[in-house]
Amino acid sequence: MQPTDDFDPFRLARSLLRRSRQGALATLMAGTGDPYCSLVSLASHPDGAPILLISRLAVHTKNILADNRVSLMLDERAEGDPLEGARIMLAGRAEEVTEAERDLVRGRYLGVHPSAEAFVEFKDFSFFVIRPSGAHLVAGFGRIVDLKPAQFLTDLTGADALLEAEAGAVAHMNEDHREAMDLYATRLLGAPSADWLCTGCDPDGMDMQAGRNTLRLDFPERVTNGTELRKMLVRLAGEARAKG
Repeated sequence: MQPTDDFDPFRLARSLLRRSRQGALATLMAGTGDPYCSLVSLASHPDGAPILLISRLAVHTKNILADNRVSLMLDERAEGDPLEGARIMLAGRAEEVTEAERDLVRGRYLGVHPSAEAFVEFKDFSFFVIRPSGAHLVAGFGRIVDLKPAQFLTDLTGADALLEAEAGAVAHMNEDHREAMDLYATRLLGAPSADWLCTGCDPDGMDMQAGRNTLRLDFPERVTNGTELRKMLVRLAGEARAKG
């Protein structure tokens, strides 16, 4: 099937990746190659790839260390019939995070799963990033499409300054601009008023969370450093206030 004219599969795929906090991880059993599926918590890398924090004592981690080919199913968690909601299946390889990238990944994961602070430093736990080779998106009749990584991942080229500024920007938004966060949610995204927090920023947008509810605020233009990010957030706050 091909997507209908009013359907943007690339945007929906990116949104699902950014908003999902749990997923079904499929691995291959070490020794037999039999399929094995488990529930995992996840966050998103600045490029949108899923981040996992998993224990080496877990079966799925042992499987990954033997053969890192995996698939991950994410769904929209819509009310009603779950088969009517959008879902995406990623295929790829789970790669252990290098020491150079650990602080960035750790900050992003704890931003959406703060309770993991209690065990994130345990020696048996490690961060992995799933590097997708492709995705299969299903969002209803006539809305089924296969995607390549370049169509749903964010290009981080030239955005090193933004990645360096991200942690400070997130803390600043949550400490000093909670009103703006609520405006983004209610007036730009049509969500109910809540205690919205910023959980991450990347060149294409900002991720927000209130309890178990998550939102993705897409930027109208790409940003690559802290100055551009600040200007974009001020601009969007102004647009949100104007909608009132």
